[in-house]
Amino acid sequence: MTTSTTSESSAAAPLLDLQVLVVAVRRRRRLWCSVALLGLLLGVAVAVLLPPPPTALTKVLVAHQEDQPNDPGTLIRTDVALLQTTRIADMALRSLKSPEKPEDFMKDYEGVGLTNNLLRIDVTGDSDAEAVARAQALADAFVADHVRRIREAANAEAQALLDQRDRLRDDLAEVDKSIGEGSSESGPKTSANMESLFARRAELTSQISDFGRRAAEARIGTPQLIARTQIVDAPRPVRHSLPRTAATDGAIGLALGLALGLAVAAVGAVVADRPVLRREIAANLGSSVIAELPGRPARLWRRRRIRAAHERLAASLARTVRGSAEPVSLLELGCVRSTSVIALDLAGALAADGPVAIIDGLPGLRLAHRRPKPGDPTVVSADRAASVPHQQRRLGVGSVAPGAAWPDLQYLGTRTVLVVRAGHGSAAWLHTVARQLADQRIAVIGVVLIDPDPRDRTDGTLWDGPHAAPRGRNERAARQNGTDRRRTDRLPMWAARVPDSDQEGQ
Repeated sequence: MTTSTTSESSAAAPLLDLQVLVVAVRRRRRLWCSVALLGLLLGVAVAVLLPPPPTALTKVLVAHQEDQPNDPGTLIRTDVALLQTTRIADMALRSLKSPEKPEDFMKDYEGVGLTNNLLRIDVTGDSDAEAVARAQALADAFVADHVRRIREAANAEAQALLDQRDRLRDDLAEVDKSIGEGSSESGPKTSANMESLFARRAELTSQISDFGRRAAEARIGTPQLIARTQIVDAPRPVRHSLPRTAATDGAIGLALGLALGLAVAAVGAVVADRPVLRREIAANLGSSVIAELPGRPARLWRRRRIRAAHERLAASLARTVRGSAEPVSLLELGCVRSTSVIALDLAGALAADGPVAIIDGLPGLRLAHRRPKPGDPTVVSADRAASVPHQQRRLGVGSVAPGAAWPDLQYLGTRTVLVVRAGHGSAAWLHTVARQLADQRIAVIGVVLIDPDPRDRTDGTLWDGPHAAPRGRNERAARQNGTDRRRTDRLPMWAARVPDSDQEGQ
């Protein structure tokens, strides 16, 4: 039944736990803060080392014959596109007497439609004076080209109307000739034809007059459009403020760096799959979290409270060691320094009952190679553990980090307290640690969590299920009772947490 319950809980676990993701990203704040700071510095460096080139701008009022109040901006966008043509660029370069190619000059300016009839032209140059001269020449070239196109369009329209008027005059001459030839004849049929010819002559006369009027109006409207197309804002250099540019570029770099850092931290947290919450670490190791300690160096005003937390943990572990008939060890994962401090504190708490020897199995023999202080317990390396008298209490200290010698851990102690740094080991490695300890018949008393997340409100206590007690003390008790049957029930294990400065009093 327990196996089915475990499988059901695993199946109910979400594919991506947002709480775990948020905690993991928050714990990697050094990463994304560093990337955000790097983006800020790069933005400021770009503003200082790569200042914008000298720029001049001018504004041109552009009149269109097809202007409509509801125009969506199509005409001004056409003007912007026409500005980026080799014809206008070539006209401006000829007025400047510059040998530069129009294609190259087009890369140094751009047009922006501010309204349906207002065009802004931005031009860069090697100096402010050159940029202003370029902007003036370009605006003049655009106005001249626009005026020329207006005149050509008006002349073409007027000429078309006049050509149509001339054709109607030819038709009118034919009608007048027919009327003159038919005036000498008589008869009912002749009278009907004459009436039709007179009506046709009147219609042609009206059309000729209309086309003449429209041709005159087409030419009359052209000067108004030409007069309205003009430079309304003379070219002037754009003043660049270095502090403002640096602040703008720095803010952009900060935002981009922060977004990149958060993305990298989130992806890294998902890919690495390193448990950070109490409930995850307890579930993966199969043992409850019995205490917590901060992992970072304490600030001055927090040292007293953290020292009190260490003393409470040492007293709690000392009671556990005194009540155990089997040797107890401390096994670290990602926190050698904290484990060394806990071992020394625990040995000091046990010193009142008699001499204590610490068996150092840490990488690099951290405790064995340290300079002893007056009153410190005896520290020997693991290969010299046989020299410790049997009547002297032993406290083994080792590591379950990758590369650990698993068979040697049993000689440090058959019961152990795991000292694990939150977010250090992956879920797969935590499973490996639990499985290897179970295979070595080492019972896990509990887990001391180092550097927990201060906002973690999850429960690190395992209440039931055989996964809560991997093969260890229960199996030995079963064998001593003459059976090899594993117990499937277990009393609840309460997590005796040692609060740090952020969690004390909660």
